Order: sequence, then C-alpha cells, then structure tokens
Amino acid sequence: MSDFVKSIILGIVEGLTEFLPVSSTAHLRIAQDALGISLEDPFWKMFAIVIQLGAILAVVTSFWKRIVEFAKTFPKNPSNRWWNHPLSFIAISFVVTAIPCFLIDKWIDDILESLVFIACALLVGGVLMWWIDAVFAKRARTESIEAMSLKQAIIIGAAQILSAAFPGTSRSMATIAAGQLVGLNRSTALEFSFLLSVPVMAAATGFKFLQFLIKNGQSLSDIPWGTLAVGFIVSYLVAWGVIVVFLQWVRKHGFAPFAFYRIALGLFLLVYLFTR
Repeated sequence: MSDFVKSIILGIVEGLTEFLPVSSTAHLRIAQDALGISLEDPFWKMFAIVIQLGAILAVVTSFWKRIVEFAKTFPKNPSNRWWNHPLSFIAISFVVTAIPCFLIDKWIDDILESLVFIACALLVGGVLMWWIDAVFAKRARTESIEAMSLKQAIIIGAAQILSAAFPGTSRSMATIAAGQLVGLNRSTALEFSFLLSVPVMAAATGFKFLQFLIKNGQSLSDIPWGTLAVGFIVSYLVAWGVIVVFLQWVRKHGFAPFAFYRIALGLFLLVYLFTR
C-alpha cells in the first residue's frame, strides 16, 4: 500500500475521532498497526500529530462567529475582570495543560508505543465517562462559556493533562467529563472542549514537528509534504462534518453511546492483543 493511500486512511481516522470522546490517538495507533506502520517510525509519529492541524482548522471554521465575538469583547465582561472572559478561560486552561505536558513529553512518547496501555485507557475512560454523564448532566448549572468561572477553567485544564499522560484517555473525553464534573451542561462542556483544542493542538503540532526535525536531523526539503498535505486536507474535511453532526447529537442523546463504544473497543483490543 502506498504512503498516499495510508495518509488518506489516517486522515479519515483523525477527522472522525479527534473531537469525539473516543481517543483519536488510540484509533490512529490501531490504524497504523493494521496498516503495517511501525509505532516507532519517526515520520508517522510526527504525521499523526501534524494532521491535527486539519482538525484545528475545522474548529476555527465551525466556530469563527463565536471566536470573533469573544475577540471583540475582550477584555470586557459583566464582572469587569479580564480573567473572567472566555478567551482568558481558554488561555489559562491551555497554560495549566501545556507546562506539565512539556515536562512529561518523554513519558508520553514511550506510552504511545503500548497498545495494551491504550486499550486499558479506553476501557477505564469509557466507564468514567458513562458514570459522569449519567450523574452530573442532571446537576449542570453553567449554560454558557460566558457564565463559567476561573476555577472551572483551571480544573478542565488540569484534567486535560490526563489525556496527554495516558494516551487512549482522549483529550475530548477528559475536558468534557471535567466540564460536567464542575457543573457545565453538555453543550457548554462540548463547546469549551472544541475551542480549547485550538491552542493545545496547535502547540503540540508545532512542538512535535520541530522535535522531529531536530531529533532526526531532517531538513524541510526531506519531508514528504504531499503525504502530509493529503492527511491535512482529509482530516479537515472529515472533522468539519463530525463537529456539525456531533453538536446536534449530544444535545439530544448525551455521551453514553460513545462511552459504551470505548468500553467495547477497549475490551476487543485487549482480547486481540493477547490472542494474536
């Protein structure tokens, strides 16, 4: 199979799973294993991170009106405190996440190569997600990002560290579940998760790309840009469609179906790994 076809398949997987609380990392690793790509291959490890830029662009495209609205009102808000503005919440959550994740980067790379660890994270995360959605959705009191508090933003940022430290947990799952735990309703938790993904994923992409160039002695001319471009475009198109459908789905059905899917996939992967 050509790298071109592999990039299309991985772009589809990334776009489908990046914003669903099912772990894009887990699905990309499973897909790479199925395609015969070594989980230790430096280029494909970098590829899996860089094509997230397509998903980031999908968020910007889908929420550009909200982003412009926030930018126009910053730093004003009802309390006249800049740290209680939606953009401040996103920035503070990002900082809370970024520093610890930078410090444990080597740990993250090692865990990414363990499909057993990823399967366990899928399973445990699915159980927690189902329980949190079942219990805390009824207790939600925060119905918009504008009504959030600084404390809520910090807790969500801290929870996001878990998704980086334990691949398979899912960044979306961690932020959505944490949002529900601190009182956000489903729509608000989902919207904040989407918007928070922009700085987080942009920083991770830039860091991993530079790391790839430095560690492997690569120059920009050595990189197969065509392969990256295909993955990027496919990821963007698929992620854009997922965002639109996912928002509508969650408002009606909640997160339980995704929790059950995680549990089933985790169990299947464990059985597959220990019997192949």
